[in-house]
Amino acid sequence: MFAAILIDKNDSGQTVARTELADDRLPEGDVTIDVAYSTINYKDGLAITGKSPVVRKFPMVPGIDLAGTVAQSAHGDWKTGDRVVLNGWGVGETHWGGLAQRARVKGDWLVPLEAAFSLRQAMAIGTAGYTASLCVEALMRHGVRPGQGDVLVTGATGGVGSVAIALLARAGFAVTAATGKAAEADYLKQLGAGAIIDRNELAAAGKPLQKERWAAVVDSVGSHTLANACAQTRYGGAVAACGLAQGMDFPASVAPFILRGISLLGIDSVMAPRAPRLAAWQRLARDLDPAVLETIATDIGLGAVIESARQLMDGTVRGRFVVDVNG
Repeated sequence: MFAAILIDKNDSGQTVARTELADDRLPEGDVTIDVAYSTINYKDGLAITGKSPVVRKFPMVPGIDLAGTVAQSAHGDWKTGDRVVLNGWGVGETHWGGLAQRARVKGDWLVPLEAAFSLRQAMAIGTAGYTASLCVEALMRHGVRPGQGDVLVTGATGGVGSVAIALLARAGFAVTAATGKAAEADYLKQLGAGAIIDRNELAAAGKPLQKERWAAVVDSVGSHTLANACAQTRYGGAVAACGLAQGMDFPASVAPFILRGISLLGIDSVMAPRAPRLAAWQRLARDLDPAVLETIATDIGLGAVIESARQLMDGTVRGRFVVDVNG
């Protein structure tokens, strides 16, 4: 038996609870993992609260992230005792995920945990931090370099924003953080932000072409925020878009693209191939100060997941929840 968060649905609606499950209920897969830590991402919050139809199959164990140790393997790349991380691949949506003490998955979905990190630190990073690293990698491949101007990070106190600020600052960029939480200014400066703006400056409909402010942008918000960020990006700059906290819409104009030559870089963390995943984790191991993770992380046990997911959806959370599934 193992403990898990289980979401189910019937004619009366959705239910979610911490429960005990037998190993024979685990889904198909060639690697079984003793999960040590998971986390709660925005998508997990949507699934657990039922605010969006994220879950495609019921019953479902949520959790798009996990870090643990291989217990059994029929996959050539993995053996018992290997430390592994899983981000995305539909777990927590179509395949049972990481908010449980045991998981069974496809070995192709796993990557080795970098030696620089503990299992707990891996989930302080999680999909949010891994996505932030994908964004920084994409901007660097585009040719964005320190000294070209400020880089804007929206949703700055969230998991993606927090790690993006830390990685960009470590790489030598001047970072401006956009947030609606003025009280978190010291936290953002500690991560490496040199300037802070109110998110309301970007949240409403704006002109299709605005004053050039940013050499590049990491955006996890979408909607009007993303449109305004594009409208304010300098000639030849780039915007890495990876989220939809404000909305999935993109009420923008082609003007920034055809008059300033900016590039909009779509960042997908869910189905990303192995090579960019490994590069993203290698950047995190190289450039992310472990002390930053202690600033970002809030530790909870499996029993606190449901209430913590509600807090995440209410927008009252800073940084990352790290879920000790055995705690």
